[in-house]
Amino acid sequence: MTEAPGAAASGPISHAIFRLARIHQLLAGRLLRELGLHPSQELLLMRLWESGPQRQTDLAAELGTDSASTTRIVQRLEAAGYVRRLPDTADRRASLVASTPAGDDLRACVERIWAQLEELTVGDMSEEQRKAALASLVRLEENVLATEEGSRCGMPAGKRGAPRG
Repeated sequence: MTEAPGAAASGPISHAIFRLARIHQLLAGRLLRELGLHPSQELLLMRLWESGPQRQTDLAAELGTDSASTTRIVQRLEAAGYVRRLPDTADRRASLVASTPAGDDLRACVERIWAQLEELTVGDMSEEQRKAALASLVRLEENVLATEEGSRCGMPAGKRGAPRG
């Protein structure tokens, strides 16, 4: 374990989260590269697989990112043939993003990569340790989202907490 630099000594949990998030994203990126995907692209596809066509603004909220970043993700997935934009019949000014058959074909591969990522992350932790770790992470997320600053950074209410099916 890397010791926190002196300036971060008063925030050892925050420093550990930062290190873990960075390493985890790099590992996810390496695993996703075999599909030609970058981190966050698979998250957007997961949302489409679960919920069907979505407005880009809803996808941005789900990803916890701004509209420009979401636009770039959608454009890259669209160029690869994994998503397409459709007119939103409820609002002519908006469009919906939908997974294509090629995007749907990625689902089993993405699920396999996420299972591999999970196993690499938890290692030899017991089921009890895994549940305790997840409960701690959910609690930390709830703590941050309950603050005024955190509420502007997180997912919409109802999307927080336990992993999605």
